[in-house]
Amino acid sequence: MVGIVNYGMGNIHSIKRKLHLLKVEFTVVETPEELASCDSLILPGVGHFGMAMQRLKEKNLLSALHTFARVDEKPILGICLGMQLMTAFSEEGMLPGLGWVDTKIVRFKVEDPEKLKVPHIGWNTVEGQNSRLLADPSSEFYFVHSYHAEVPKEDIVLHRSTYGYPFISGFEKKNVFGVQYHPEKSHQQGMQLIERFLAF
Repeated sequence: MVGIVNYGMGNIHSIKRKLHLLKVEFTVVETPEELASCDSLILPGVGHFGMAMQRLKEKNLLSALHTFARVDEKPILGICLGMQLMTAFSEEGMLPGLGWVDTKIVRFKVEDPEKLKVPHIGWNTVEGQNSRLLADPSSEFYFVHSYHAEVPKEDIVLHRSTYGYPFISGFEKKNVFGVQYHPEKSHQQGMQLIERFLAF
């Protein structure tokens, strides 16, 4: 059973459509009890880091998420803000995250803001070698974000992309996967990525 975590800040409808097309059994998770019954999780997210952490706290999901990811070590995929929440800290709200990945989230610092707008919106290349999520080492995915992960202290970088300068667009730490782009909005390549994640 695949769980989609719903804390009011994720585009779960697009993810549900992708899972329907893949003929995968899934459930929308809003309580710790629902979360515990899942075999794998998708943690989506669009919006403000600090507000997202507050929503997860209000729904009493923080402890259940830690148990799922760190104790039971079941597969979990963070998408966009969901990926950022997996890190230790974000400049957006100046708050700690879930702390599963030893890095922090910073705002894009482009040299020419007239040429490269922030947020970074649109299709961009995602490159990764020996990636368990990417069938093709160089693929195009859809992005919408103003913040990105710094290079982690651990060797867990899965994908890189470039927007003014290279940034981390995906990481993997055992059962924890994070992608900055939106596979649910990225057509066939996004479908393949979700399918590969669900095969773990």
